[in-house]
Amino acid sequence: MRRTALVRGLAAVPLSALVLLAGCGGDAQEAGSSSSATSPSGASSSGATSAAPATGSGPSAEPGAESAPPFSADLATDTAEAVAGEGPSVVTGIRVAQQEGYSRVVFDLSGSATPGWDVAYTDTPTQEGSGSTLEVPPGSYLRVTLTGVTNPYEAPGVPEAATGYAAAQAAPVQGVYYDSVFEGQALAYVGVSAQQPFRVFALSNPTRVVVDVQAG
Repeated sequence: MRRTALVRGLAAVPLSALVLLAGCGGDAQEAGSSSSATSPSGASSSGATSAAPATGSGPSAEPGAESAPPFSADLATDTAEAVAGEGPSVVTGIRVAQQEGYSRVVFDLSGSATPGWDVAYTDTPTQEGSGSTLEVPPGSYLRVTLTGVTNPYEAPGVPEAATGYAAAQAAPVQGVYYDSVFEGQALAYVGVSAQQPFRVFALSNPTRVVVDVQAG
């Protein structure tokens, strides 16, 4: 395990990105509400649509990168515990954006709870539960497991992000495969061209988990 970041107030602004949103068009803008960055120590789902990637260019995404933990000097696993909050915690969208010196992957979630996470490189992307190998383009893979999330059937009124793979043009990130939720754990694989240092942190109002992968 590694890294602990302090909570700081941030302000959310639009993010031009690849968008994986169920029930949404190509709008990747976020509400203009205050945010905080946190890194505590320590098959298609119902209601989802097919992946609908949208790309664009624009200002730097998710301000508050100055409050994010530094990139690690190694490739160690990054973990954090979930923090309770109000409302169902459903992954509603996944966005990817190119930043200067790194790629940013943002997992949007409903509710105010902050999910925990376990993010690590893996050799083979496999489906949760069945263990079947997923069809993801060859390369290196960051396995992103978000814990303490709501099973989609328990919140039928909240559209979940579409399952499946969507390519991205945000080197070193090549695309993201979202595998939905199994027993309260959301699983995704971030495909990268090569293993690079990464960092993980959370933002609130609205709730997001951010995975940054440093460019080589």
